[in-house]
Amino acid sequence: MKAVAFSSYGSADVLRLTDVDQPVPGPGQVRIAVRCAGVNPLDHKIRSGAMAGIVSVDLPHVPGVEASGVVEAVGEGVVGVQAGDAVLGRTATGAYAEQALAVAEELMVKPLSLPWEEAAGLPLAAETAWRALNLLALNEGETLLVHGAAGGVGTLAVQFARSRDVRVIGTAGEFNHEYLRGLGAIPVTYGEGLAERVREAAPGGVDAALDAVGKGDAVGISVELTGDPERVVSIADHEGARRTGARFSAGGPASGGGPALTAALALHEAGILQLPVHRVYRLHEAAEAHRASEHGHLTGKIVLAVA
Repeated sequence: MKAVAFSSYGSADVLRLTDVDQPVPGPGQVRIAVRCAGVNPLDHKIRSGAMAGIVSVDLPHVPGVEASGVVEAVGEGVVGVQAGDAVLGRTATGAYAEQALAVAEELMVKPLSLPWEEAAGLPLAAETAWRALNLLALNEGETLLVHGAAGGVGTLAVQFARSRDVRVIGTAGEFNHEYLRGLGAIPVTYGEGLAERVREAAPGGVDAALDAVGKGDAVGISVELTGDPERVVSIADHEGARRTGARFSAGGPASGGGPALTAALALHEAGILQLPVHRVYRLHEAAEAHRASEHGHLTGKIVLAVA
């Protein structure tokens, strides 16, 4: 089968379209014919070697941790999922491929009304946002500051928080301010003077903060605004969290994707879920997709169309 892989760490140029063996599902696993794969900052951080000391991969490595597709084979002991089912979720093998393995229990049935592209970008963003908000222990009526609120994780964090009746202030470029207002957030522009702009938007103070971008001193400013490092979580700035005493959450294979996806799909069923697709690339354009992801300033998710 065709897949995108890299044999050495480096820039996006190390990504190559190549032939790899078809994966065989083991106990509890299914093989998916991938329709679309989500592209995440995690992917280019692993590819560059920036996370080599944290995430160990065998080379050559096929990136990608989330996909939408159709089940075409099931392993021993699988129940509740069968060949022909349209699904979405985390993958156990690289999703930048025509076929990938997934743990059956970590998949959800894809609603007919949810496009393949949007479905592929939902699992990791939903899980990460859900996990971070749970760590922050938000209460109804509190105010949450989200850095990078227009990105994939930020978009889901805003919607999950609003569904809990939490007031949200989101940082983003001015071109994304109307988008954030549509999500129910109060937008502020990032950059110099951010703390003052947030105070103007939240005269009653900020109770908690989520850093989803890892740029500038978002973590330090958040600790200053909340007054409590325990109520600041970063998913992108490990050093900033260590320096300030804030919490860093990297997640993992068992980070509670089920409840997060269930909540996200409930918002979809209610007709209020928003997760824009910034751009869809073809599988052979994976390097270009990584460059776009590294550049940032996205609205929603980048997706690879495989089939």
